[in-house]
Amino acid sequence: MGYYLNNLDAYTMFGSAVQSPYFVDKSMIIAELIPRIGTTQRFVCITRPRRFGKSIMASMLGAFFVKEGDAGSLFDKLKISKASQYKKHLNSHNVIYIDFSKYDDDCCKYDDYIANIKELLQEDIRAAYPDVEFRQKASVAEDLTRVNQQKKERFIFILDEWDAVFHMSFVSDKDKEKYLAFLKNLMKGNAYMEFAYMTGILPIAKYSSGSELNDFQEYTMAAKEMYSSYFGFTENEVDELYGRYLKLEKHPKVSRADLCLWYDGYHTVSGKRMYNPRSVVCALSDNQISNYWTSSGPYDEIFYYIEKNVAEVRDDLALMISGISVPAKVQEYAATSMNLSTRDEIFSAMVVYGFLSYEDGKVCIPNKELADKFRDMLKKESSLGYVYRLAKESDRMLKATKAGDTAVMLEILEYAHDTEIPLLSYNNETDLTAVVNLVYLSARDSYVIQREDKAGRGYVDFIFYPVKKDDDCIILELKVDHTAAEAIQQIKDRKYALRFSGKIGEEPRYTGRILAVGIAYEKESKKHSCIVEVL
Repeated sequence: MGYYLNNLDAYTMFGSAVQSPYFVDKSMIIAELIPRIGTTQRFVCITRPRRFGKSIMASMLGAFFVKEGDAGSLFDKLKISKASQYKKHLNSHNVIYIDFSKYDDDCCKYDDYIANIKELLQEDIRAAYPDVEFRQKASVAEDLTRVNQQKKERFIFILDEWDAVFHMSFVSDKDKEKYLAFLKNLMKGNAYMEFAYMTGILPIAKYSSGSELNDFQEYTMAAKEMYSSYFGFTENEVDELYGRYLKLEKHPKVSRADLCLWYDGYHTVSGKRMYNPRSVVCALSDNQISNYWTSSGPYDEIFYYIEKNVAEVRDDLALMISGISVPAKVQEYAATSMNLSTRDEIFSAMVVYGFLSYEDGKVCIPNKELADKFRDMLKKESSLGYVYRLAKESDRMLKATKAGDTAVMLEILEYAHDTEIPLLSYNNETDLTAVVNLVYLSARDSYVIQREDKAGRGYVDFIFYPVKKDDDCIILELKVDHTAAEAIQQIKDRKYALRFSGKIGEEPRYTGRILAVGIAYEKESKKHSCIVEVL
């Protein structure tokens, strides 16, 4: 057993994952990959946003294939054990497993980083095959070739976080070219390679000139359906996990609806909805809804992309924070560029990194977990102009609404109009919706806000469900070229307030007041009006 060659670390990592009460069996991907071994289709690269199960998948493959292991105790209970090729391939291969994100704390040069990987790998090879004649100054590829020629041995490569090098501060553009050359020499056209599996956040296409790694078939969430079900959690898988949670947790505090609101919202090419797996598992394990995935990176990470061209994306941000999808041409490799400038490049990068979701030619903020981070950004970055200014007014807007202070509400709405916000052409209620979302941004800290929710005899524009049972409930209806009084009457006529009622015979779901809020805009006079009533 070596540092990279036939190491059992993957077995240990996957073994720990299997013991989790919220483990989801994704082992059948092995059955789909086995037919590729030793064929011209043996080069696979699967990329996903971070925290989408890439590393646990890599460790599973390493644990299954590595010949030094005894993984039957792990896999005999999993779905893969029923596959026809299971016994033949279980712990039957030489595996070289490299996590490229790992390096010494004091490493500050690419040459030292890659030299360390080469040195350790060559030590493994030469220790495992002491009777093979190696040349003193040979490359890793030459050593492996000699093993193949003299011992007829072949190798499976599992390369986790393959693109980590491109984000290391000490790696220059020239270093990146050398890294690609290293991977090419290691894998391309070598007889000792029986299968290669690479995973990371970013696809390889834009990093290479078209020849370095073109043997690889790439599978991304935005462009390829194959293998999609193995990354992220499906609706049915979350249902199953939630059932386990209810059996395990004596005092459950997480609802099934919470998981959907906070962690759902991603899509495969076929339109299948996917949940962020790490966040779901953390929420169930902690018995608490929270920002788990985004806690690994500050809001500045989102702003990094937006700041490249604030002017072009600002209006779209206002719409997306309102829950409205906006059209975009996603160029899935745009994130490889450090000089993003156009709107489509910026949104493409954010899709690749998982900050936005993409479906049917449109991008959107996928869930509350991400929406909270976007709201943090809107309230802190003054360069966002009118979006920032309205977000800053949102505390005052909520207080005025709950106090029935329509004068302050009108002041804020007129302030929005006077700043000549592009969205305030108010061609339809969608534009008004975007502005209202901005002026009520802070309300999302204490409310779950649903747009166009089914209530009573129709669909209401906004319902504010309070987090605290005794807080005010708010129903908000918008009108363009109609009056605020008509909005209030619609709330009453269609009995939207029934949405806050519990089932017959049960205690009320909420004990606070129910406020009906009507906001209207008249195009000709360019004036807003608003009414607040207690129902």
